[in-house]
Amino acid sequence: MKISYNWLKEHVQIDLKPEKVSEILTDTGLEVESLEKIETIKGGLKGIVIGEVKTCEKHPDANKLSVTTVDVGGGKILPVVCGAPNVATGQKVVVATVGTVLYSGVKPFEIKKAKIRGEVSEGMICAEDELGLGESHDGIMVLDKDAEIGMAAHDHFNIEEDHVFEIGLTPNRNDAMSHLGVARDLIAALNFHNPNQYPLKLHTACTKGFKIENHNFPINVIVEDTEACPRYSGVTVSNVEVKESPDWLKNRLLAIGLRPINNLVDISNYILHETGHPTHFFDADKIKGGKVVIKKMAKGTKFVTLDEVERELSGNDLMICNSEEGMCMAGVFGGLHSGVTETTKNIFIESAYFNPRTIRKTAKYHGLNTDSSFRFERGTDPNATLYVMHRAALMVKELAGGEISSEVQDVYPNPIKPWKVEISFANIDRLIGQKIEPDQVKDILIYVGIEILNETNEGLTVEIPTFKSDVTREADVIEEILRIYGYNNIGFPDQLRASLSFIEKPDREQVQELASHYLSNNGFAEIMNNSLTKAAYSEKFNFIDQQKNVTIFNPLSIDLGVMRQTILFSGLESIIYNLNRKNSDLKLYEFGKTYAQITNPKGEDVTDKYLEEKHLSIFVTGNVNKESWYHDQKQGNIYFIKSYVYSILKKLKIDDRMFKSSNISNDIFEYGLQMDWNGKKIIELGKLNHNLTGAFEIRQPVFWADFNWNMILDILKNHKISYKPVPKFPEVRRDLALMVDNTVEFGELKKIAFNAEKKLLKEVNLFDVYEGNKIDAGKKSYALSFILQDENKTLTDKIIDKTMNRIAGIYKHKTGATLR
Repeated sequence: MKISYNWLKEHVQIDLKPEKVSEILTDTGLEVESLEKIETIKGGLKGIVIGEVKTCEKHPDANKLSVTTVDVGGGKILPVVCGAPNVATGQKVVVATVGTVLYSGVKPFEIKKAKIRGEVSEGMICAEDELGLGESHDGIMVLDKDAEIGMAAHDHFNIEEDHVFEIGLTPNRNDAMSHLGVARDLIAALNFHNPNQYPLKLHTACTKGFKIENHNFPINVIVEDTEACPRYSGVTVSNVEVKESPDWLKNRLLAIGLRPINNLVDISNYILHETGHPTHFFDADKIKGGKVVIKKMAKGTKFVTLDEVERELSGNDLMICNSEEGMCMAGVFGGLHSGVTETTKNIFIESAYFNPRTIRKTAKYHGLNTDSSFRFERGTDPNATLYVMHRAALMVKELAGGEISSEVQDVYPNPIKPWKVEISFANIDRLIGQKIEPDQVKDILIYVGIEILNETNEGLTVEIPTFKSDVTREADVIEEILRIYGYNNIGFPDQLRASLSFIEKPDREQVQELASHYLSNNGFAEIMNNSLTKAAYSEKFNFIDQQKNVTIFNPLSIDLGVMRQTILFSGLESIIYNLNRKNSDLKLYEFGKTYAQITNPKGEDVTDKYLEEKHLSIFVTGNVNKESWYHDQKQGNIYFIKSYVYSILKKLKIDDRMFKSSNISNDIFEYGLQMDWNGKKIIELGKLNHNLTGAFEIRQPVFWADFNWNMILDILKNHKISYKPVPKFPEVRRDLALMVDNTVEFGELKKIAFNAEKKLLKEVNLFDVYEGNKIDAGKKSYALSFILQDENKTLTDKIIDKTMNRIAGIYKHKTGATLR
């Protein structure tokens, strides 16, 4: 939020350096993130003066140039070559002298003494776009005859210098969403810490001059939904003139980054940033039936907003309507056909209080974030609507003329009253951690606008003003006290207290870091996606159970409507995002949580209604190594991703033989592997189904592996790691070439071997597979290596041969394998 210092000083009479004000505001909880010195025109028109053209002759060597002499005051007559077609003798003009820097172009441009086609030029007669005063470049800027020669352009055009505070406003500070709100905090801090130096008061605009002048343009107001719109105030001003705003108003808006449009729109924006309460001006002649109706329109109703976008209403959007149609999305965005235009003559001023929840839902549903919705979402003051309306009407009369031409419409069926809170001095001291005297507490409360209703030795009963809608509890009031007292005034205790903490084994973070570092060190990139995803995924893909969706009640958008049941979709979204940016070789992994609603088939109540699990997902697509002169690029495949799955298990000291593996082919995988433990699925991996990847417009193979990380941690919980000394005796390798049926898998052979020899066999590896010539149909050749080792003695050939013969015999018996 931007706050202008010059504007702020209209509400509080101070003359402090901006840096000091920044410090005070930050100490009160309004953190100033940046402080910037600005000018309404960049550069402040420094070096630019008002001059008079004394002579003007055609350039002897250029038809489109003129050679002039210009009086710039102080007895100086400057020769200036000018290319504008409208330059003439006797004109009062704006002259940039030598050394002046102009900021109208892409880069700053410095005026230098030069020769142009042989003629000396010591300055530049400027057009309004070159000065930043307008957009016209049709010719030089010609001033009125009474413009003072030699006067600095900075003074002639009333260029204002200002300092702008960028405040990082927290959501609970709705009372500070304006210059008045910030001024209120600044006054409270200065008065409390310097009571003798600063007996400051908040200066607000007087609205006593408001009066109804005639009843020529009555507008009736009907509020059908008083829950969404607890209060609606309005009045008509007729015979207004739409024109340019005065400089002072334009300067205020420019300082906070708003573009001036016309006097009526600028008044509405000015009041919003002055009071924190939005208003809306309707063209009264476009209010059909002379009636304003506040209601919700049917779902699917089309409405064209001010940005010329046709939007479809949700059915929960509060609308400001006339007798026939919608005119405005209440508190969010105006309509295209009901707002103020250059031809507007009569206006209806709206000043309302809308339910913050209603406005938030509409803004999020339509993806709109306006200055108005920002304030209504956080809560405005329901008891300020009349003051704001009076202020707006008087400003309109001042800057646009007109007469107040209707009775004030103020629909407020259930007035919102200030709420009472009881606070105890003991709780104040306990929560703040330091003794604060009761007199200081009372002073602070008065300074921040909180009224003290009753006082006892133990505490106070206070009344919270309605502009502080987030202050509802004793703790909130204590926070108000602490803000003004000053966080920096709270001392540090002399003691440091600590407690011993117990970390459950295995250490979850340590285990995750082990796997994460391994993958990152091997070229995988970690991704982090939102746990919220599209509800449409569960409708589109059968393997996601819609009944298990955890639905968000107030989603930020339709793309973030449910908690994800799997990391798969967010990973595929990351892949297509990269593919669309020509990054086609990807190795990704994500640690994240999945969520599901537990459904009981018997209809009984369950204790835990939701299941939250942590998963590790690995994605591989494209080439797995970079292009290089010394090796070929290789495409990712199931064996590549499988190798990393097994490597992670090995890194965690988990024996892969404890899993029961089975081949899978389903809606997720074209082919793959599932690894179970104690009847539960722990890991699944494989090539994703092309229908699935095609739905994301991914045209290349994607391989995915998913660990149920909660189950991995359960395995590690009872998993004991033992360490042994390095063996003194050598290991021995023997190879077997086996002819097996096509249905026999390496995993089965590996398991048979370890069951046959538990003591000496250390490792089994498949190093060659062959199918083709000289191999019978339905058969394949496996080449296996076996690592044998006795930890107590050197193995003899006799023992080795006996062991290998036994393994080969069991292979033949159980799988029909024969030696080649």
